Amino acid sequence: MRLPLKLLALAGLAALPFSGMATAQSESASDVIRSQIEAFIADDVGTAFGFASPMIQGMFGTPERFGEMVRGGYPMVWRPDDVRFLDSRDAGPARYQTVMIRDQAGALHFLEYMMIQQGGEWRINGVRFLEPPGAGA
Repeated sequence: MRLPLKLLALAGLAALPFSGMATAQSESASDVIRSQIEAFIADDVGTAFGFASPMIQGMFGTPERFGEMVRGGYPMVWRPDDVRFLDSRDAGPARYQTVMIRDQAGALHFLEYMMIQQGGEWRINGVRFLEPPGAGA
């Protein structure tokens, strides 16, 4: 699978080829988000679903229903033009990672991913939209 060069250089990090053999156990929270986005780009909803927490998996039940929700509610995540990782913070057992995504039309979206540890692996436990910086000023 060939990924757009932009996605391989996310957040200015060293570009490493995505390996389908990588597991969340050896990945940071941002690596898990990046891997899920790469799975969406490849239309591999089964793999993308695997990066979700058990709670999220339970809410949707199947990878197909999860994929439908992402396509409809988070199209910028399904087909991003550019992805950049911004700040992260820990709050109790959770880590919150801010991600800026440019969609195919050029619009910027700011999302906050809630990450939790499950069995020593990071899992996505929710995503919410944030107001763009300066929007409330």
